[in-house]
Amino acid sequence: MTNTELIAIGSKWFEERGWSPFKFQKDTWKAYLNNQCGLVNAPTGSGKTYSLAIPILLEFLRNTSFLEKKKGNGLQAIWITPIRALTKEIQQATQKACHDLGIDWNVAIRTGDTPTSERTQQKKQVPEFLITTPESMHLLLAQKDHPNIFKDLKAVVADEWHELLGTKRGVQVELALSRLKTLCSNLKVWGISATVGNMDEALQVLLGSDYNSQNVCIIRSGIKKKIEVVSVMPDVIEKFPWGGHLGIKLLEKVIPIIHKSKSTLIFTNTRSQCEIWYQRILEAEPELAGVLAMHHGSINKDLRDWVEMALHSEKLKAVVCTSSLDLGVDFRPVETIIQIGGAKGVSRFMQRAGRSGHQPGAKSKIYFVPTHSLELIEAAALRHAIKVENLEDRIPFIRSFDVLIQYLVTLAVGGGFKSEQILPEIRSTFCYASISDDEWYWVLNFITSGGNVLEAYDEFKKVEIEKGIYKVTDRRTAMRHRLSMGTIVGDVMMEVKYLSGGRIGSIEEWFIASMQPGDVFWFAGRCLELYQVKSMSAIVKKTKPRKGKIPSWQGGKMPLSSELAEELRLKLSESLSDKAKDVELKKVRPLLEMQKERSHVPMEDEFLIEYITTKEGHHLFVYPFEGRNVHEGMAALLGYRISEIKAMSFSIAMNDYGFELLADEEIPIEEVLELDAFSLDNLLLDIQASINTNEMGRRRFRDIATIAGLVFRGFPGKAITGRHLQSSSQLFYDVYLEYEPDNLLFKQAMEEVLEFQLQETRMRKALDRINHQKIVLKYPEKPTPFAFPIMVERIREKFSYEKLEDRIKRMTLKLEKS
Repeated sequence: MTNTELIAIGSKWFEERGWSPFKFQKDTWKAYLNNQCGLVNAPTGSGKTYSLAIPILLEFLRNTSFLEKKKGNGLQAIWITPIRALTKEIQQATQKACHDLGIDWNVAIRTGDTPTSERTQQKKQVPEFLITTPESMHLLLAQKDHPNIFKDLKAVVADEWHELLGTKRGVQVELALSRLKTLCSNLKVWGISATVGNMDEALQVLLGSDYNSQNVCIIRSGIKKKIEVVSVMPDVIEKFPWGGHLGIKLLEKVIPIIHKSKSTLIFTNTRSQCEIWYQRILEAEPELAGVLAMHHGSINKDLRDWVEMALHSEKLKAVVCTSSLDLGVDFRPVETIIQIGGAKGVSRFMQRAGRSGHQPGAKSKIYFVPTHSLELIEAAALRHAIKVENLEDRIPFIRSFDVLIQYLVTLAVGGGFKSEQILPEIRSTFCYASISDDEWYWVLNFITSGGNVLEAYDEFKKVEIEKGIYKVTDRRTAMRHRLSMGTIVGDVMMEVKYLSGGRIGSIEEWFIASMQPGDVFWFAGRCLELYQVKSMSAIVKKTKPRKGKIPSWQGGKMPLSSELAEELRLKLSESLSDKAKDVELKKVRPLLEMQKERSHVPMEDEFLIEYITTKEGHHLFVYPFEGRNVHEGMAALLGYRISEIKAMSFSIAMNDYGFELLADEEIPIEEVLELDAFSLDNLLLDIQASINTNEMGRRRFRDIATIAGLVFRGFPGKAITGRHLQSSSQLFYDVYLEYEPDNLLFKQAMEEVLEFQLQETRMRKALDRINHQKIVLKYPEKPTPFAFPIMVERIREKFSYEKLEDRIKRMTLKLEKS
């Protein structure tokens, strides 16, 4: 059959279902059948899966006679997905197409949730179409017969590539593809992605050195998703806003939205916020019990699966969730999306909005519920960013030696490798294109001897060299490695189990460590009493609903993206002008009028600094509007440069809009500004001098040490405590700091601190912008609406929530009276 005839078969299959293929789908079919590689760019709910599943099946029809066997064809295609929730929908869609086209394929799933019995069956009879995750993909490479598993492979699809790009899981995909390209001749590699700011670079990372080939393409759908953003407004605007509390106060306005919709997803930014909203909704509307559910990554998989299925079958009216449902199954019944608080990124907000109207051509509607008054400006900024398609870039990882070390041990477990054969594959990836010979030999030395510092310890001599082949021969080493594979590290989790049996989910170890037996906490919508801590399990029993702690998870606060920050500054500059058409800007005008009265509202070409003296001391408020991560580094940098003029110490607080330096003596701010306080000169040296980068490096190194296999997290049911992991990784860090500062893992930790924690590149761009703006220095007599939420961030940790709220009420009344 010709390609034209095959495309006609695909089109007919669509028409039999009452559909009509989009042009981008047919363009993808044609490119795939012409042996091209590439990237499909299309919005949520536009049929991205069929753009690549169909041509994979059509190619099989072209290359296979109907007289030939239809079973046992070997592994033909691998579909890599970032989250397990996506696998079922892809399996059902592809299996249906196989059946209708007369292709007797086994479409199987292999993830961490796949039962051992099913994996064993897959090994005996390899499925033709395998849906898997990056981690499970590497586990296949760790099998000694993996070349035989992949010998018939024709295609690999990286689904939701924008979610993998810019993560170490994405690096895992790059490495797996580098191996498969060697094992499988003429392998076609495709990605599926929503829109990102750096689409060309996204394709380059996916294809590696093959990107330079003439036979690659990006196929854009041209479909623009219609998104309506509706803000839920408070009746009275706060003139002195502070983060966290206003959202819950708007609950009475959220309840009617839930009632008037058949089904609603309520997105929160953190798991703690998810737990709180679930509780408060049930308290306000008890009749929702049984049709309201919760979904986040720490809840047991069985419960999450039930929620997904119940939502799909319209048994649930609403689900309170986190990013665990940003992606996921095709929730066609979902009518309404509610976002609690700023999503902090344009792409993330669009992804969540796309969960409603999840059909080609349908409009998505999302309600924005602010958690403080200033967040309403974010809603206006998001609406404009969506209109002009100002979307975030995904910055890819480069030179991640921890992932490379893990990968090489994986290959050594999976039958071994030769250095001279693997190095060109490694260099063909985007991540490791610049690796030098010396760095390569360092990595090989590390996996065989533990490196210069650890060569006296046998446990770090994981890989042996036999006749030029690097391989793992010790069975215990191989088993420990298989248990440790992956790049998702995070904090140590403890299982939460009922005394009577049954798993509820997992909570970070530090939270349980703060509790005593008999203490009460809320988790997964249940009121639980801690009975005992046994090994790495928290044994609990149900108790009558009463007040108790709500778990919080480390690293919950997401920073404002640079694109959304840019839009926020734009909307702020037009907020008091006649150009302000957004209803949100009109609503917050009283707050901004007070800001203008006490200080100033900065225009796009202005940079605001406020100096205020109170009983607490001397406050310097700086407003870059660049996100909390950048502000953390910038605050320390400015404090250091001030101290170079006058020796003094500061307390530092920050939010997404600005930061505060608090000192007990006068700050020479005018003198500092005359000396170019925001200069780019000596920036890296000043950052390193201003911040305890060694301490940050220690924290970052824990994850790197775990990925690289320096630290073992324990066997199933016998996990090692977080305290032990932390002390072990810190010991390695201190040894490298003193005896081997050129250690690649040590250097990587410092580089990741600068790039991902302090966002040095983004800070440079922000400082460059500030240097081209007019600095407006004001001396308000009292704290301003902009300053108030930053002050709250500083005092928040000193009080429990109730005491904090009481104190802030008093502060607010005092400021309003003044």
